[in-house]
Amino acid sequence: MRSVAIVAVAALALSAPASAQTYAIQGGTIHTLTGETYVGTVVVRDGRIADVGPNVQVPNGAEVVDATGRHVYPGMFDAISGLGLTEIGAVDMTNDSREQGEFKPHLQAATAVHPATEHIPVARANGITHTMAAPDGGIIPGQASLVGLDGWTVEEMNIDAGAGMIINYPSLSPGRGFFRFGPPPPFSETEEAYEENVRKLNSWMDAGRAYAQAIDVGRAEPNLELAAMAAVVRGRQIVLLNADSERDIRNAVEWAEEQDIRYVLTGAREGWKVADFLAERDVPVIVGPSQAMPGGPDAAYDEAYANAGRLHAAGVKIAFATFNSANSRTLPYEAAMAVPFGLPHEAALEAVMKNGAEMLGLGDRMGTIETGKIANLIVTDGDPLEIQTQILDLFILGRQVSTDNKHKSLYEKYRARPRGRVVS
Repeated sequence: MRSVAIVAVAALALSAPASAQTYAIQGGTIHTLTGETYVGTVVVRDGRIADVGPNVQVPNGAEVVDATGRHVYPGMFDAISGLGLTEIGAVDMTNDSREQGEFKPHLQAATAVHPATEHIPVARANGITHTMAAPDGGIIPGQASLVGLDGWTVEEMNIDAGAGMIINYPSLSPGRGFFRFGPPPPFSETEEAYEENVRKLNSWMDAGRAYAQAIDVGRAEPNLELAAMAAVVRGRQIVLLNADSERDIRNAVEWAEEQDIRYVLTGAREGWKVADFLAERDVPVIVGPSQAMPGGPDAAYDEAYANAGRLHAAGVKIAFATFNSANSRTLPYEAAMAVPFGLPHEAALEAVMKNGAEMLGLGDRMGTIETGKIANLIVTDGDPLEIQTQILDLFILGRQVSTDNKHKSLYEKYRARPRGRVVS
């Protein structure tokens, strides 16, 4: 991952027109996610939704997309993923999601996104139109980048290179899981490491405040790392604060409150245990995959399935993320799995389409079908959370995008194989 930010792209950050073509998606049932559902027309022009409603006229020269009998939804948002950063997890040279060191606040995922990855066409064919591509590794791995899932180059993908700072809050919990062998380390060792890591994290926050003050008085020497931390402590950049266990979540939230930063909690595997705590503090949560094993041999079988529903029932605003590249395509099914375990269906739709954008301060630009918003749209033949539903048409940043992908081509290839051939 290169350490030089894509300054010009970040400055444009979803503001430039994505396409000169005008489209009219006509006759479909439009699920605006604003509380209205009706049969009507969506007009897309210059990358934005130019008009939408039950009685909208088709502009002269517009390319008409017949959506009669179909459904039109906002595109789905994988709120944290590895799309563009990882190709084959087990092959190091195809992974560019991390750099050495524990603290790399100046690094931006955008500089490493590979537009030609096979994972992007597979994900968008399932309705995912945009994502936060996030680095990993260390306490501050770097900055997540907002990416539209279409484009020959990073610039065409229209990135907000510094959309959020990733902070993996130090853990005070021993490793868990079915396949951890041997006894955990003594708690005294875990506590000592935790306290040291928190001290280091606090020193970076303090350095960011000092640098911000130096900027204000015109005495700041150029320093990409400290400039990045200054944006965090000033509240100009939101923090994606990762913590999973009950204890770690409480510690992370209390730390964030002390630091007075803008943040969203991510991961939150045991969020259901502290749902009231999070609701009282109005902490939004980006939860990990619900199609997951329990956190340990003593955990309830439905721990992951029910997590989102329990958080929602307590009043916590949630969004879903896969935290993955190859599995980003399963995003709608992560939400669907939570529905029979307590998450209302409408809330599940909002959690993969609207809520992530609102949490990250992007709600005025995406997440619902409204005039003026970025035209990330999907046209389906049914409920997008149902596995049998097909994505029939796809618009990303106002461009009509093919749903062709490697999975589809392999399916068609082997479905058409000769039958009955005898090999002597």
